[in-house]
Amino acid sequence: MEEIRTRFAPSPTGYLHIGGARTALFNWLFAKKHNGKFILRIEDTDQARSTEESTKAILESMEWLGLDYDEGPFYQSERLELYGEKIDELLRTGKAYRCYCSAGELEQKRAEAMRLGRKPKYDRKCLNAAPKDSGAPHVVRFLSDDEGETIVEDLVKGKVIFFNDELDDLIIRRSDGYPTYNFVVVVDDATMRISHIIRGDDHLNNTPRQIQLYQALGFAVPKFAHVPMILGEDKSRLSKRHGATSVGAYRDEGYLPHALVNFLVRLGWSHGDQEIFSLDELIEKFDLKKVGKSAGVFNGEKLLWLNAHYIKTLPVAELLRHFRPFSGEKGFSADDEKLERIIDLHKERAKTLADLSDSIIYYFMDVIYCADAKAKFLTPEIKDALVMLRDRLADSDLSEDSLKAVFGDVMSAHGLKMKHLAQPVRVALTGDKVSPSIFEVMRVMGKEMVIKRLDEAVAAI
Repeated sequence: MEEIRTRFAPSPTGYLHIGGARTALFNWLFAKKHNGKFILRIEDTDQARSTEESTKAILESMEWLGLDYDEGPFYQSERLELYGEKIDELLRTGKAYRCYCSAGELEQKRAEAMRLGRKPKYDRKCLNAAPKDSGAPHVVRFLSDDEGETIVEDLVKGKVIFFNDELDDLIIRRSDGYPTYNFVVVVDDATMRISHIIRGDDHLNNTPRQIQLYQALGFAVPKFAHVPMILGEDKSRLSKRHGATSVGAYRDEGYLPHALVNFLVRLGWSHGDQEIFSLDELIEKFDLKKVGKSAGVFNGEKLLWLNAHYIKTLPVAELLRHFRPFSGEKGFSADDEKLERIIDLHKERAKTLADLSDSIIYYFMDVIYCADAKAKFLTPEIKDALVMLRDRLADSDLSEDSLKAVFGDVMSAHGLKMKHLAQPVRVALTGDKVSPSIFEVMRVMGKEMVIKRLDEAVAAI
């Protein structure tokens, strides 16, 4: 059996889009499933729009998602000599020709074809014309087969037939000397020995042209799998109006790579009713036969649910590794052991790392009272009880038994129930009415901070 080799080939003209990330994930899983190779190629021949910043963002997003590559990254801008050799080969063998028609002429031809109800394809005026000065402005066109049909045996969509008389003579080198996408992608995939091309179905119409190029250059034709697009919940193409569309934006909003990977793989692929998968499970179960033909719908609530699940279930040390950038932004200073204890206490309520960061801010900064909570619970009636609690805690440790005993004594002395004392203490320590177990919060804070906060609350009444 041939070696399975897949690739992901983004253009560095922006950040890594969610759709591109899913394409990369499908290629990565397919290669891992079959003990193959996953290749990363940066398609940067669009000199006007390609940037180093975008390249860096794509590489960082791939690393964050855990999509490691076996070869690359390769850069098309470093392979221009090879493309030139292959274009010259097609010119020598009569499978390509120079076209000197101006943009104005081509627009006239297009308009005339449209007026007559014909497909606006190039009329091959320059195919057999007398050669001009080789320095004159021109493009190079591929001489496509205009008889019969080109069949794509797609691994997702099944057999797709294209009639060759519908195909145009594709420009393979622009007048500025740079080769075009449809040409270089064929040369790259062939010379990199890509066995399976898994990509979005917006590329399907390019495939018959590319198959003809493979054949004209004497290359074996790889297998194709065109996966459905990702749509927004209104069933239109996913765009910024549906929310964040780049991997980096979700990372910065506090999503975990585990959640995004799990979410993306289910946009178009399924394995029964299972929703949550480990990476090892995905590699074991991934199969192109289970990729659907219809578009996947991006459901932000489902992604949020998955993210909350992973925040709750990841080992706290691993969660801390992803949380550290957020703690740095907030200026939290704590050693790993203390921060792990804080995270472990608060992770059950968090949906994103940003939520988690907001929920623990009171451990690291002066407490700010919620106005409603202060008005309701930090009242003159509770002041003496808080003073007594503060004094008793100064001579006690914060173990479960000690705290129960201290709170019991204070409640007994002031005729209070637990909820009547615990809520004012919660507001005193955290500034708000909601937190994890107040005893747990006190233990994580430590006696010095607890007493300081109680003093401040008494002074604020």
